[in-house]
Amino acid sequence: MLDIVRDSSFGQIVNWASNGRLLPYRDQLSDYVVPSRYLQQRDSATDKPAGSTLPRTLSDAPTVVSGPTSFGSNDGDLEKHSVPAEVASSQPASATYPWLVDFEENDPDRPKNWSSGKRFGVASLIMLLTFSVYIGSAIYTPSIPGIMAEFDIGLVGATSGLTLFVAAYGLGPMLFSPMQEIPRWGRNPVYIIGLALFVIFQIPGVLAKNVATILVFRFLSGFVGSPALATGGASMADIYEPQFLPVAIGAWAIGAVCGPIFGPVIGGFAAEGENWRWPLLELLWISGFGFVVLFFLLPETMESTILVRRAERLRKLTGNPLLKAPAEVDQGDDDKLGKVLKENVFRAFRLALEPALAVAHAYIALVYAIFYLWFESFPKVFQGIHGFSLGTGGLPYLTFVVVAVFTFIGYLAYLQLVIVPRMARNPNLPPEVWLEIALYASVFIPVSLFWFGWSARESVHWMVPLIGAALYQPGIFLAFQGIMLYVSMSYPRYAGPVLAGNTLFRSVFASVFPLFGDKFFNALTIGGGSSLLAGVSILMIPLLWMIMKYGPVLRARSKFAQA
Repeated sequence: MLDIVRDSSFGQIVNWASNGRLLPYRDQLSDYVVPSRYLQQRDSATDKPAGSTLPRTLSDAPTVVSGPTSFGSNDGDLEKHSVPAEVASSQPASATYPWLVDFEENDPDRPKNWSSGKRFGVASLIMLLTFSVYIGSAIYTPSIPGIMAEFDIGLVGATSGLTLFVAAYGLGPMLFSPMQEIPRWGRNPVYIIGLALFVIFQIPGVLAKNVATILVFRFLSGFVGSPALATGGASMADIYEPQFLPVAIGAWAIGAVCGPIFGPVIGGFAAEGENWRWPLLELLWISGFGFVVLFFLLPETMESTILVRRAERLRKLTGNPLLKAPAEVDQGDDDKLGKVLKENVFRAFRLALEPALAVAHAYIALVYAIFYLWFESFPKVFQGIHGFSLGTGGLPYLTFVVVAVFTFIGYLAYLQLVIVPRMARNPNLPPEVWLEIALYASVFIPVSLFWFGWSARESVHWMVPLIGAALYQPGIFLAFQGIMLYVSMSYPRYAGPVLAGNTLFRSVFASVFPLFGDKFFNALTIGGGSSLLAGVSILMIPLLWMIMKYGPVLRARSKFAQA
C-alpha cells in the first residue's frame, strides 16, 4: 500500500520535500547497495573518472547493460552483451549506451510486474477518473429547462452547455496527449492538475449569474478534463501486457459509458427536487471526491517516466552525471513540448487523411453523433408521451448499464473463442481482424433505431421502445472497441496522434448534433427521425466492410505505416 501512496502525486511531493526521508524508494534507503555498473571507475594515471566522457562513436562503446530497444519498450532483462558496430548503427542510442539505467529483472517498480491485485486497483482508479469527468456531459441535460427559465434563453442556447463541453474534450487531447508522452513529465501531473482545474471550474457554473458564465466554464471544464477520456486507454496499456489489453480497455470503456448514462439519472432527481444548479453541484462533489482519491492513490504508470526519475535519484546518489534512462538517451532535447505538440497535431491531421483511417474516423463519429442526437428524443418519448417526471425520466438510461454488462461478457467470449485461437495459429494477425466485431456490431444500430422510433407511441407500453433503445449499446460499444483497436494497431508507431485525431473529430462532430435535436424530431417525428438516422447508418456499413477488405492494400501505400 505504501508504494502506491509513494508513487502518487501526494507521495512524489512528500518524497521530494523530505529529500527521500519520507516514503523513500529502495535507492534512497541507507542500506541500499549501488550496483557496480552505476559507479564511475577512477583512472589511476589521471585520477579522473574513467567514464567521465562518452565514447567517440557508438561502436566504441564498451560492454553495456541491455535495455529497451526503443522508446516505450522495456522488455529486456539485464544481461551483459556486446553490440556489433553494424548492428548498433541501426539501433537507438540507448541500445549501446554504457551508463544506462533500466529495470532490473522482475523489478517491482515496473508497472507490468505489479501484482494482479495492484494492477486491478490502479485500473479501477483510472476508471474512476474517467467516470468523474465523463459524467459531466449528460449530468448537465436536466439543468437545461431551469437555465432556459431563469435566464430567458432558447433551447439552442441552453443546450450549448452540452455542446461546448463535448467539443472541448475533443480539442483538449491535441495539447494534453503530447504532454503526457514526455518522459520528464509523465501521465500523472496532467491527470491530477487537469482534474483539479476541472473541480475548480464547476464552482463558477454553480454560482453563475448569467448564461455566459455557464457556457465559458463548461467549455473550460471539458478541455481540462479531456486527458481522462483520451489517455485512459494508454494508462491501461502501461500496466497490462498486450494479450490482456483488449479486455482491460473494454473494462475501462464500460466505466466511460456509465458516466453519461448515470448523468441524467443523478442530475434529473436533483433538478426536480431542488433546481438547475444542483446537477452541477453534484458534478462538483463527484469530481472532487475523485480528485482526493486519485491525488493520494494513483501512481505513475509510464515506464519511461519511472526510469527517468530513477536515473535522477541515482545521479544524485552516485555523483555520476552520465547515468541516464533510455528516454533521456534516445530523445535528448527532442522532447520539448513545442516540438512534440507540433509533430502530434500535424500527424493527427495528416493521418486522418489516410483513406482507411478517414473511413474509420467517419464511422465512429457518425455513431456518436447519432447517439447524442437520438438522446434528445428520450424526453419526448418517456416524459412527453408516457408521462415520466424529470427525475424518473432519467431512469430509462439505466437500461444501457444493464446491457453494457452483458455486452462486455459477450465481448470477452468473442476474444476467448474467436480471437485467441486465431492468434495462436497466427500471432501476426493484421489489424483488420478487429474490424470484424465492429462490422457485426453495426447491425445493432439501425435495428435499435427502427425499433425505438416506431414503437414510441402512447398505444405501446414504454418497455417496448426501451428494449429497442437498449440494442444500441452493443452497437456503439463493440464498434468503438473494434475501431479503436484497429486504428491504433494499424499505425502503432503513431498510435497517440491517431487516437487524439479520432477523439477530436468524433467529439467535435458529435457535439453539434444536440443543438438541432428538438427541431429535428419535431419536423420528422420520432419514427421518421429515427428511420433517417438508421438509413444513414446502414449506408456506412459497406464502407466499413471495404476498409476491412482493402485495409492492407491502403496501408501498404502509406509512408506512415511503412515508417
